Amino acid sequence: MKTRKVLAGIAAIGLALSLAACSGGTRGGTTTVDDTAGANKGALVGVAMPTKTSSRWIKDGDAVKASLEKLGYKVDLEYGDDKIPNQVQQISNMLTKGAKVLIIASIDGTALSDQLDQAAKSGVKVIAYDRLINGNKNVDYYTTFDNNEVGVQQATSLLTGLGVLDKDGKDTGKTGPFNVELFAGSPDDNNATFFFNGAMDTLQPYIDKGVVVVKSGQVGFTQVATLRWDPATAQKRMQNLIASTYSDGSKVDGVLSPYDGLSIGIISALTSSGYATDALPIVTGQDAEAASVKSIIAGQQYSTIYKDTRLLGDEAVKMADDLLNGRTPEVNDTTSYDNKVKIVPTYLFPPKVVTKDNYKELLIDTKYYTEADLK
Repeated sequence: MKTRKVLAGIAAIGLALSLAACSGGTRGGTTTVDDTAGANKGALVGVAMPTKTSSRWIKDGDAVKASLEKLGYKVDLEYGDDKIPNQVQQISNMLTKGAKVLIIASIDGTALSDQLDQAAKSGVKVIAYDRLINGNKNVDYYTTFDNNEVGVQQATSLLTGLGVLDKDGKDTGKTGPFNVELFAGSPDDNNATFFFNGAMDTLQPYIDKGVVVVKSGQVGFTQVATLRWDPATAQKRMQNLIASTYSDGSKVDGVLSPYDGLSIGIISALTSSGYATDALPIVTGQDAEAASVKSIIAGQQYSTIYKDTRLLGDEAVKMADDLLNGRTPEVNDTTSYDNKVKIVPTYLFPPKVVTKDNYKELLIDTKYYTEADLK
């Protein structure tokens, strides 16, 4: 009798262990063996953001930190002040402090190889946040918006504002010619080329037909890039373009701007050069920063691209939580983002165009902003 009880007990224990071994974390339909559940409770997560000069990055950093802390993790949140050595040192310090996961929005996507190699040696996983980190195999995951589509939407909204396309994206038959100048983002930010290429793919047919004319002749990425996304640099370049290319009395009809901070600088250059605030060229943007949304409401900037960074932050936190609990993070793109060494598994979100006609629906109804924020 005792023997049968002992054998039954052993069998029960064996069954329990077998079930435990087969059970794993699940997310998005993926089941994996969870060998680390509980082992990283309260672990340190390093969050490296590029700058505080944009309100967008402050909101991102604060949101990611709060969400991670809500899950019980410790967070080291640092801002690099747009200085590469600062961010390099900050990430090195995070590793020294024992961070188990790094979430990095890089200043320069090629400047962190030593830190990524050290992270890999220590078993630390790396999530690239919004900006792809290039030239190193030790980038584990990436979360961002569809950056090529951002550029397509910027160019499409420019053409819509000029009247070349209607609100449904159909040709109106207008032949122009419309004088347009092009701006691009920072050459050390991988996203900047995606934005620019998406925009140029959309604009090029209209340039070829003479409907859109880049009067300055500056159409190459390196000619129009803006280092560190600096508004003052964009403002100065716009002033120089007006003084040189448009000294014959011709007018700028539109400006492809890839970022709201640049848009504000560009508009400042235009108004200081004699353009009336109620008769400005069509100026695009990105990030739906409050200052630019106010400008859109006032009828100055024409459009911006809204990227709900709450979704982006939530996804980065989910990825970190999955990695710390032995689960495989969910991705929806495994082909687009080549960092020159590997295709980085990516989770993409769709961007949206914001204009005066739809800002309430997209920004206020979704509680991204309140009415008071935009007064």
